[in-house]
Amino acid sequence: MTDQPQVDQTKPSIARVYDYLLGGKDNYAADREIGDFFIKDLPGSVDIAYANRNCLVRAVGEMAADGVYQFIDMGSGLPTADNVHQVAQRHNANAHVVYVDNDPIVLAHGRALLETDDRTTVIHADMREAEAIRQHPDVQRLIDFEQPVAIIFSAILHHLNEDEKPSEIVRFWTEQIPSGSPVYISHFLSGSTEETQAAEAKLQTTFGRGRWRTDEEILALFGDLEIQDPGLVPCSQWRPAAQQDDDEDEDIPRIGSATHELTVWEQLIAAALARKP
Repeated sequence: MTDQPQVDQTKPSIARVYDYLLGGKDNYAADREIGDFFIKDLPGSVDIAYANRNCLVRAVGEMAADGVYQFIDMGSGLPTADNVHQVAQRHNANAHVVYVDNDPIVLAHGRALLETDDRTTVIHADMREAEAIRQHPDVQRLIDFEQPVAIIFSAILHHLNEDEKPSEIVRFWTEQIPSGSPVYISHFLSGSTEETQAAEAKLQTTFGRGRWRTDEEILALFGDLEIQDPGLVPCSQWRPAAQQDDDEDEDIPRIGSATHELTVWEQLIAAALARKP
């Protein structure tokens, strides 16, 4: 990659809005305007971002502990307190990670972060162009598709409309990876309250795309993969005991104890881990 894509600071970005909600600094006024809607007009809704991030940290730790050392993170977003490669490399120093995002800011910051890490890279690509990602030189260099590869779709598939065929994107990658490979998906659940419907409408209006889905629709994205315990559950309830005492994610606030009663917002983001038979 030579020329770095230009950033349009007047248009909000999914990655930068998410960064703002997590307390990051890599965002612009357009991103903060959207973020402030959730912070000020829908109090408590930021729990969604924290619950999702903590769940991803646990899931990567579990996959790495099971011996998986290769990860492709789709729509990875901006670097935050505890990233996929950092979690994976705590379990296996040789872990290989490819981050994929279409935001130029992600590319710039990711490359700066990974300047001295030759086992991890960030590529600027659109998740919908799966074949181009598969053939990307950095993917070819870092990922051995003869060995288990974890595919991560963390809070990204709900930004695709049905006509963009998210299930086909998942199926493409499950066809590329060998038996025993895990696939992780976290996804917004359709809400039934006035507040949750307002949150869904705001995202769809802002980005002109996206669809929150039911439990059945999310599970259908996995196709014939084997869903692992505990199935599809709210992120805050996905293997909460897997949070290690020595995790380095103290900058990402945790939301209560493993047995606390979920807020309405925590109930809106669910996750599941599956494995290719």
